[in-house]
Amino acid sequence: MPRETVLTNARIVLGDDVVSGSVLIRDGLIADISNGPAHGEDFEGDYLIPGLVELHTDHLEGHYAPRPKVRWNPIAAVLAHDAQVATAGITTVFDALRVGLDTDSDITHDEIRSLADAIEDSVRADRVRADHFIHLRCEVSAPDCLEGFALFDGDSRVRLASLMDHAPGQRQFVRLEAYSMYYQGKLKMSDEAFREFCIRRVAESETNSPMHRAAISAACLERGIVLASHDDATAEHVAEAVAQGIRVAEFPTTAAAAEASKAAGMGVLMGAPNVMRGGSHSGNVSARTLAESGTLDILSSDYIPFSLIQSAFFLGEAVEAISLPQAVAMVSRNPAEAVGLTDRGEIAVGKRGDLVRVRLDSHVPVVRSVWREGRRVA
Repeated sequence: MPRETVLTNARIVLGDDVVSGSVLIRDGLIADISNGPAHGEDFEGDYLIPGLVELHTDHLEGHYAPRPKVRWNPIAAVLAHDAQVATAGITTVFDALRVGLDTDSDITHDEIRSLADAIEDSVRADRVRADHFIHLRCEVSAPDCLEGFALFDGDSRVRLASLMDHAPGQRQFVRLEAYSMYYQGKLKMSDEAFREFCIRRVAESETNSPMHRAAISAACLERGIVLASHDDATAEHVAEAVAQGIRVAEFPTTAAAAEASKAAGMGVLMGAPNVMRGGSHSGNVSARTLAESGTLDILSSDYIPFSLIQSAFFLGEAVEAISLPQAVAMVSRNPAEAVGLTDRGEIAVGKRGDLVRVRLDSHVPVVRSVWREGRRVA
């Protein structure tokens, strides 16, 4: 017997319209979309949207290492993270794991690998609610970047890798004041220690970044791993990304870099917290500005899982040029397409039954139910 679920009396957010009606899910796939009521779960007029697709969240590391020198069981950390993303409406998540160790964390590469093993073991054991993939955040300025990257040779869960360089005076941290606020305060360094730290980080970037970018981009292109740039600020950065086969421009820091990335055919990704706060915490370009100009393609929750669904409904209401279907596409269809997951991200016949029931309350989206492949997971 086929496994069927009927969701009815819903405001269904399609690719280009919002319609009232019903959706039939059969054996994990959307089998029918119809106008009018049917016998099934009554949505009472709530929205039905596609399951969200999250490409870049650093959230897992916080569950594993909630305090300096404190470590949690890796599987328990994965389950806590998974529960939070699923109840935020995220049905596909790319867990961002660092390779190339910066000094803002005491996590080792072996621990990062153990987190990846916990993700993969939990997927195999059907412990998780969302569909999990791995995104490697490659700090190309770090001397040990390739060493960490090598731990993921042959890992089929790795579907995305971003090339990032957090040395001062460029990209995210053009202004030394912003770099000082983030690093000096976080690491509690004296002024002299911070000065030496900056000198060392700049030297590491100049020595390591070019060869690490070249090596990792070549390896990813060979293995079919989608590449993302990170914090591009200039036309030169974008040209370098194009030459390396980059498909996603993560968090461009200037409007010029975002526009050049879009013109080059990349998906432009910005942070949902940036949308909700009205600006970047580093003082860079506002995601709202890019949304209003038509430059923004993809949103990521980054460090607040719930911000993803919140920002979609916010943009659909607050930005005149963006309809609700267009805003929802930024958190579902567009990220899915950017990484080649063409089986999800849209409410359409034949797509996966990854769906979210949402009710707006005081302009805040309330996630009431979540289905992944037709199975209720939250």
